Amino acid sequence: MEETSLYNTNGNPVAYIANDKETIYLWEGMAVAYLVDDKLFGWNGKHLGWFSEGVIYDLNGHVVGFTKEKSSIATYVEPSKSAKYARYAKYARYASYQKPVFSSQFAEVNLRDFLSEGSVS
Repeated sequence: MEETSLYNTNGNPVAYIANDKETIYLWEGMAVAYLVDDKLFGWNGKHLGWFSEGVIYDLNGHVVGFTKEKSSIATYVEPSKSAKYARYAKYARYASYQKPVFSSQFAEVNLRDFLSEGSVS
């Protein structure tokens, strides 16, 4: 299985979905989020948003990031990834929010900050 790179709205690679198809790491190797079906949860248990058809949406339905295949802009070359840090135990998940109508509008938060909201360190 292959890892899936995630790009911010400027086309920079910021994070990736590990080959377990669940864990999301920042490029620097820190596990910050994970997927449960189409829901995106922080490692701290907080519901951050959704991952649907290669696009990451915030709780308001705005685009925060995407895979290269779903990018509407040019993407930058991926630098080498750092080694993965040991993962903390996942916190209990908070209740998830109701899914909004997804839009093509970019969110005001950048992907790194968005995903870092799920960090436990």
